Amino acid sequence: MTNPVLEAIERRAEEISALGPSNEALSRLDDQAAKVLRETGAIRMLQPTSYGGFELHPREFAETVMRIASLDGSTGWVAGVVGVHPWEMAMADPRVQEEVWGEDPDTWIASPYAPMGVARPVDGGYVFSGRWQFSSGTDHCRWIFLGGMLGDADGKVAQPPTSLHLILPRSDYEIVDDSWNVVGLRGTGSKDIIVREAFVPDYRVIPFAKVTDGTAAKESGLTNPLYHLPFSVAFPLGITAATIGAVEGALAHHLAYQKNRVQITGTKVKDDPYVLYAISEAAAEIAAARTALLDNVSRMYDKVAAGKEVTFGERAIGRRTQVQAAWRAVRAVDEIVARSGGNAMRVDNPIQRFWRDAHVGLTHAIHVPGAVFHVSALTQLGVEPPQGPMRSMI
Repeated sequence: MTNPVLEAIERRAEEISALGPSNEALSRLDDQAAKVLRETGAIRMLQPTSYGGFELHPREFAETVMRIASLDGSTGWVAGVVGVHPWEMAMADPRVQEEVWGEDPDTWIASPYAPMGVARPVDGGYVFSGRWQFSSGTDHCRWIFLGGMLGDADGKVAQPPTSLHLILPRSDYEIVDDSWNVVGLRGTGSKDIIVREAFVPDYRVIPFAKVTDGTAAKESGLTNPLYHLPFSVAFPLGITAATIGAVEGALAHHLAYQKNRVQITGTKVKDDPYVLYAISEAAAEIAAARTALLDNVSRMYDKVAAGKEVTFGERAIGRRTQVQAAWRAVRAVDEIVARSGGNAMRVDNPIQRFWRDAHVGLTHAIHVPGAVFHVSALTQLGVEPPQGPMRSMI
């Protein structure tokens, strides 16, 4: 079965690549880069077919994001982050789905999910306020998912803590210009968001627990196994795929650059066995990282497709695999960039941009290994991990 989105991306590959410097200079996606993603259907890969989506296999989604990121890291990142939001919107109330996609199936939804706001209950919904960082691709989105905590009547976080995902139209939040000034993934335009006392009706709110335990997908009547993947598998997928894709882009530019390069010693790179060894070792590590991520999501998909539950222990090991794939790829790219020579650091050489993009991708919270590795080891030892934050993204 062919992947129509990946085929469309290949036809526009040179255009995506050429727009990379413009994305970086603008600190957001160039309008033309966003247009290419719309026209190829890149953001609709996980969107329901009832609203013009493709409902692709998650492996196909990850492969496509990797390819886009190998052409430009920022464009791939937006495809991976914004591209996963239709997956959750498929579980939302039909009324908000119609509001978002009814007139235009190419309407994009931003995030972040970090619970940085407080939602105070009122008749018919909530009054919501807060400030968030890292809203990737937000300039090109007309709706947003925002994480918040359930508040009490006084606007303080209610106890026990309850996490919510709230869905707001562009008119209800402010994008803070000049809030994204970073060394890598500059073109993602991951700016700050402010919400001040916005009313959010009940039907635009999803309890986060219902997403994580699979209840939201079941209550929505979704039958495609895609929507029954654990959140901790689906959400990180686009982020890690984009990071690995940026590494693949760095490798591709490194190989093209090294092919005819002569080192300061007068030795051609193609005649230097030490550099050639490093290239091969790094390329093998990058390929292994790619394979690990794709195999992991494929196994998860197969299990839910068979009607089986993915256990907590399996989710923990899956997250370990995903995190380690990102670290493995970025460590490998360091080995080849360090052997690219000083000219690779010039602004007009794409190697350094992909290298910076990959490192910034690795800093995303979803790639922090500490708690994930801790919990996955405990589960393999047969020890029940403690409740609380350590389990929150597993």
